[in-house]
Amino acid sequence: MEKDTPKRRPRRKSEGATMADVARAADVSMQTVSRFLRSPDTVTEKTAEAIRAAIASTHYVHNLAASHLASQRSRTVAAIIPTISASVFADTIQSFSEVLDAGGYQIFLGATNYDPVQEEKVIRGLLGRRPDGIFIIGARHSRQTTALLKRAAIPVVEGWDLVDHPLDGVVGFSNRQPMRSLVDHLVAMGRRGIVFCGALARGDVRAEERRNGFVEAVKAIWPEAEPSLVVEQDQGADMEAGARLLARALRERPDCDALVFSSDILASGALLASQRLGISVPERLAITGFGDFELARHLNPALTTIRIPASEIGRRAGEMLLASMLGQTPAEKRVDVGFELILRQSA
Repeated sequence: MEKDTPKRRPRRKSEGATMADVARAADVSMQTVSRFLRSPDTVTEKTAEAIRAAIASTHYVHNLAASHLASQRSRTVAAIIPTISASVFADTIQSFSEVLDAGGYQIFLGATNYDPVQEEKVIRGLLGRRPDGIFIIGARHSRQTTALLKRAAIPVVEGWDLVDHPLDGVVGFSNRQPMRSLVDHLVAMGRRGIVFCGALARGDVRAEERRNGFVEAVKAIWPEAEPSLVVEQDQGADMEAGARLLARALRERPDCDALVFSSDILASGALLASQRLGISVPERLAITGFGDFELARHLNPALTTIRIPASEIGRRAGEMLLASMLGQTPAEKRVDVGFELILRQSA
């Protein structure tokens, strides 16, 4: 008796096009399509154009999971930032992603909200996706997070902070040195009642470093003086907080003639509040910020501040991580991108 030939199961519409569909549409073998998807430069340009056209016409989506299992590489990178809402971090991630995209990598993004517990949770979750490398804004982590990153045994680049002993590579700047530049500038203007104003959210090490840098700068100039600090603990750095800090500084130090804010957002809120109060800037009160956000240059008067090369941090971190993932030794594992004092009309 003749055996029935097994019928091929029809493909469900939701399964989409296959590599075989692409090969037929491009009139090439499946092996050629597979080779093109792995390394486009291994086929002729004519063949590559045909395969690209076939992929577009069939709406084929390459099964990366299967490729990753075969190669033991995910072609993904995890990027962890303190907050998505800050545009300055967005500039860093944009430049970082451009470098990684050119290298054929995709990015998973996570935000910690400056919370060490949340950072550990985010990193643990992203490591479960088996990234080939990690970029973290910040270089101070909990013991558990540090252990997770070391056990992962993949390249790690930390950014924005500049520590002597990073986990692997680091691209950042000193948060203390710029405060000395600001204080020196204000002293050269004849200011003597200089007050630091900051909103220190839990886990925001960079704001703490700026406060400490201010204290060191004042002590270096006036060793016997007690540095004047007006600080809100565990508060967000928004413009409303800047107005509150201005009011406190004027109340607690009525003789102050200069306010050094830990961020441009705070400084901008204080500058606008001073106008509502009829306080002349910089004649009565000089105001400085930190970050050189876009808003800083459009205020009236424009804000004197510290410019951080946020985009360069992302680019250099991307290049360092990409080199490490490719098995190369980066030219540098500790990169100081520096800072620039931007003098405008507010101080």
